[in-house]
Amino acid sequence: MTRRTDAHPVLDRPDVQAPFFSTWRVGTPERQRLTVDAVARTWERRPWPADGLLGYHVYTGHDGSTLLHHSQWASEQAYEAFVKTHRQERVDEIDTAVPGIERLGLGRYRRYRSGTRENGTAPVPGCVVIVDVEFESPDPGRQRAWVDAVFEALESEPEQRPGGISAHFHLGTDGTRVLNYAEWESAQAHIDALAAPGEGIGSATAAWRRVQNWPGLKSSTVARYDHALGLVPR
Repeated sequence: MTRRTDAHPVLDRPDVQAPFFSTWRVGTPERQRLTVDAVARTWERRPWPADGLLGYHVYTGHDGSTLLHHSQWASEQAYEAFVKTHRQERVDEIDTAVPGIERLGLGRYRRYRSGTRENGTAPVPGCVVIVDVEFESPDPGRQRAWVDAVFEALESEPEQRPGGISAHFHLGTDGTRVLNYAEWESAQAHIDALAAPGEGIGSATAAWRRVQNWPGLKSSTVARYDHALGLVPR
């Protein structure tokens, strides 16, 4: 069966070989809440659909309009089998409950590198920050090199801002995207870090300028979310 959980996903678990992310645009905070409730009802009244699905999590965007979906799969083949047998009935039920959902596409990734806070026990994240980076053309080597450069820039920071818990960098299987799933103690901690050049993430250093001006870098967006729903096999 399907069980609801408040626990955040473990991003670096080794059995997750196909982490997927997708975004739904639903329009308003009220529709965010209604859609999360519809997802929960739709899944909880059905058996867990596949041994290869290890967890499914939904997040509400601080923009009041979007939902982030993160599913953890053992393989892409397990996901494709789910699509053929179980996905559509769930989509139909959710769309009946909340008409007009705009699904903005599914991103398929592989986790590449993770970094976590070294001192003490990690607190429960109060905010999830998604950094979505797109390059002009497919180049897996460039994806990895850019992430490595981010870690070098983080290590070069003269003073780390408080509030960061972890960062998990995923490489898009299409060779063009990088997604960083970052956990923070609170949204305000992340806002303060962005607003403090020279003292936190994105400082005006040569290492960060290299990251921000990487050849072929097309775009970079940042969005904050709250964990709203976790579903796992019972």
